[in-house]
Amino acid sequence: MRSLAANADSRLSLWRRVREYAVPPPMIEAATARRQVGDWAGACAAARVDVDFDLRAVIQRHGRAVATWLRADLRHLAPDLLRWHMPRIAPDGLLRPGLTVSLARYGPAEHDGAEPVHLVARTPPAWADAGQRISLALWTGSPAETHPDRRFRLDLHRHLWDVRRADELRSRSGIQQMTSDTASATSPDPIWDGLRECGYAVHRWAAEAALLLHAEGQAGGTVAVRIGPRRRLLLDIAPAGPDLRPPAARIAGAARAFRVAGLPVLPDVATWVTPDLELLRHGLIEVDRLHPLVAAALAPGHPSAGVPASPEPATAPRLVACRGAWHRIGPVNGALTPLDHHPAEIRREELLAALTGTPLPCLQAIDEAHRRPECLPDIRARLDHGDTAGALATVEALLGPEALLRDGNLREELENAALRRISYGLFRAGLIGPGPAPSFSDLRPKRDRRSHPRHAIPR
Repeated sequence: MRSLAANADSRLSLWRRVREYAVPPPMIEAATARRQVGDWAGACAAARVDVDFDLRAVIQRHGRAVATWLRADLRHLAPDLLRWHMPRIAPDGLLRPGLTVSLARYGPAEHDGAEPVHLVARTPPAWADAGQRISLALWTGSPAETHPDRRFRLDLHRHLWDVRRADELRSRSGIQQMTSDTASATSPDPIWDGLRECGYAVHRWAAEAALLLHAEGQAGGTVAVRIGPRRRLLLDIAPAGPDLRPPAARIAGAARAFRVAGLPVLPDVATWVTPDLELLRHGLIEVDRLHPLVAAALAPGHPSAGVPASPEPATAPRLVACRGAWHRIGPVNGALTPLDHHPAEIRREELLAALTGTPLPCLQAIDEAHRRPECLPDIRARLDHGDTAGALATVEALLGPEALLRDGNLREELENAALRRISYGLFRAGLIGPGPAPSFSDLRPKRDRRSHPRHAIPR
């Protein structure tokens, strides 16, 4: 079994990767610009969020009051901030597939007996996750619809998507409690120290559990905290105040986890320390690299730098050791070309290579850049997280916008991304339902046909 420290390091590595690729700066900039002028639909489009309802139909089906509350929330929805805080899975930090997350509830409270209308965010199944898109929908309690997940609910944490309450992230993350000298005194049991080292927000569990019980219409009671796939810890919250000293025997095993299934479950975002706060504390991310709303909440005294800058790929000529000298290769007329060789010499060397000869080192370096570039892991990560524009910009900066793709790992990654986009389109159109991933081997582009980088992935 892995140690707590190893688990904590793995979690930080995952979130560091998420912050690098999942929500690119151009998306934040475009979504923020549209939101600030009142175009919530444009902001959702910029953040790759699909809207699966019509406000006019909402008025007819659920009444004008629900539609008014929904419209107000949509105006203040930051879809890029929602994507920033959406649940992720290891090892690459992709969106948790097949998830329905409640963002807000409209209508009667759940303890009144009637099912409220939920604004939910949904993620597609794993086989249709190309583009890492999110969809907004309304859940009305129909048996045919997937019930919002109790573990990943965000209706009690509106500061993770609502700009009106984004500044609450500082108080809800418990920064003051984590830095105070009394943080450890409130929970002297060794089990709490181990959980704290693993990244659990034990200093906030009492307050968050009380909020959860209040939302369920209870003044006090027992709340289950998930601390592993088959382990639960029970918190007893008294009406007069929380009790944070449960004995070690309260940690549940597999059988116990089944028996506590009916208890309220502490949401995942309240179970763990805010990942951005942990990354800052360990020096794994700069404040300027955070989402602007997150940075303003966690580091209010830090000078605002606006949208985090996106690193630009290098476009300067590269040096190659060629026949005892250093030669340059760089873009010419939109394609990567040797700069220190005569065109006639290049044509002779290309003919030699076509006849199975060994070409110039400069041509070898260009061929390697086309097939297996050093930045391939970065391109692959961008494609996995749906940042097609960023991946293509990296490819074009490397090879030039007019370069012809050659057979190799780079072209395969771009082609596979295109095929995954087809899978998502079929899923959204309702042509393929739940089940195993479809096979598109017959649709794979022919290997003897070259294409430009931007033609590899359909728009």
